[in-house]
Amino acid sequence: QVQMVESGGGSVQAGGSLRLSCAASGYTYSRYCMGWFRQAPGQKPVRFASIYSVGRTNYADSLKGRFTISQDNAENTLYLQMNNLRPEDTAMYYCARVPYNSLGCRWSTFGDWGQGTQVTVSS
Repeated sequence: QVQMVESGGGSVQAGGSLRLSCAASGYTYSRYCMGWFRQAPGQKPVRFASIYSVGRTNYADSLKGRFTISQDNAENTLYLQMNNLRPEDTAMYYCARVPYNSLGCRWSTFGDWGQGTQVTVSS
């Protein structure tokens, strides 16, 4: 049974930091990419950070320098370090895992998702 469990969300003031974790269990794909999405109220989830292959990472330009994605393969855990948080970072944060093949990360597939963790940043 595949499980993706996020944790680490909470309420912080602007300028604060949070570290999200995503513990993955189960085994769906031999090669995969993992990423963080966030969903603000009334909006669709948006992927803003991903990691694949040997630690290669991608970020939304607007978040570079503030957010860092990493993974611990031995612990099957994905992390997101968020610094200098802003009120506009308020959202539900999800981790996801999709297959990786010769075409790259298959983000168009549904993949495995966690239940989400809420991040609220107050001004």
